[in-house]
Amino acid sequence: MHFWKAIRNKDINPHLCFLLWCFAQHGPTLNKELAIQIAEQFEALGSGISLKCAVLVGGVDIMQQQIALGKRPHVIVGTPGRLVDHLTNTKGFSLRMLKYLVLDEADRLLNEDFEKALDDILNVIPRDRYTYLFSATMTKKVKKLQRACLRNPVKIEAASKYSTVDTLKQQYRFIPAKYKDCYLVYILTEMSGCTSMVFTRTCDATRLLAFILRNLNIRAIPISGQMTQAKRLGALNKFKSGECNVLVCTDVASRGLDIPSVDMVINYDIPTNSKDYIHRVGRTARAGRSGVAISLVNQYDLEWYLQIEKLIGKKLPEYPAQEEEVLQYLESVTEAKRLSQMKLKEIGGTKKRRGGDDEDEDIERYLGVKGKSSKKVKRK
Repeated sequence: MHFWKAIRNKDINPHLCFLLWCFAQHGPTLNKELAIQIAEQFEALGSGISLKCAVLVGGVDIMQQQIALGKRPHVIVGTPGRLVDHLTNTKGFSLRMLKYLVLDEADRLLNEDFEKALDDILNVIPRDRYTYLFSATMTKKVKKLQRACLRNPVKIEAASKYSTVDTLKQQYRFIPAKYKDCYLVYILTEMSGCTSMVFTRTCDATRLLAFILRNLNIRAIPISGQMTQAKRLGALNKFKSGECNVLVCTDVASRGLDIPSVDMVINYDIPTNSKDYIHRVGRTARAGRSGVAISLVNQYDLEWYLQIEKLIGKKLPEYPAQEEEVLQYLESVTEAKRLSQMKLKEIGGTKKRRGGDDEDEDIERYLGVKGKSSKKVKRK
């Protein structure tokens, strides 16, 4: 890459921003974690020349970011909105000498949601620069690349169609919706030695599922936009360290984050956008490793699932399971769900009485991340 060639040749001004890495907001949940992850890689690779990075994302004290910018970083990693905030309000901050612009998850950044912020950034950076756009699912939005002021762009594709790696074993299981929780518990119990990510559609579902699984002695932890940023980062750290081996999350965790130890992805809820499937299952089988992806398909999800098979161009095999064995967990799962719903209702009432300040502490205490779970999975 031209950037690292310039680094080796020391062709950088130590007092000016050299590279801007811009990525789309992943909801309030993972911005900081993703930005720090990228910045740490730059700092590690550039440690020999004391490369300096600054992270600019929302939800973090803007004064601390201004102090970091005052140290003249060579690399800035940030989201469009916060970058524009600093361009507008931080005295002395300028990108007029920028040489490299990276747009990560470019298909999202080129959406209308980011149009104004991205245009504001493009208007204040030099036209004479290198621009890189990365995405696993560029789609037809590649036609919008002219908005990024590209000249004679070159497109490099790892594959001509949407595909998954050969080391990923993909399966589905067609199930009645009323038994979905039973099948999830069955699979996680059968694969109890694995590190797993379970994808749902909503924040509320992540929380309820984590409660149910913890009641059944499965070390699960949720990531929810309704948790504080400190708790969200703490949840990710517990998952990475192995303290919890099941991460229950929404699609905000399907892009960008590199967690090498994920063995299995379970689509508890089938994504309504088939391209999100590519990103979800891409959390496992990374860097040559093997991995498993299992999709739980009920009678209401069939159309969405067929769109996924059409997108990836193949029919997936069915996950083998005897329904009689799965339903042996029905009594335990039903009771765990009842208790979890009662506790959520209780925490909701406590939140209202306290003004909403201590809900995260109540949830963490109930999940028992540092203690023992309340019940074990038992078959009927």
